[in-house]
Amino acid sequence: MGRRRTRYDIYQDILETVRNRGATGITRISYGANLPVDRAKEAVEFLMDKNLLEEEEYGDYIKYTLTARGGQFLNALRTVKKYLRDEDDEEF
Repeated sequence: MGRRRTRYDIYQDILETVRNRGATGITRISYGANLPVDRAKEAVEFLMDKNLLEEEEYGDYIKYTLTARGGQFLNALRTVKKYLRDEDDEEF
């Protein structure tokens, strides 16, 4: 069984889903992040509170888009993970 994902792994999955798909509804985000819709909604709310995602209305649908700050955060998160992964490799 694989390791449990951290909160930041989940945030990264959500942000990457939105970056890759553009304006995205909550159901598609939940599929992309492999989360139940209710947990995806909680995480999206957190990311919106931090100004990493924004909500937009498209007719009757609510979709989420990545903010500039969200893109910067995603890049920073990838960089940190790269350094941690490289560090782990050096221990062996």
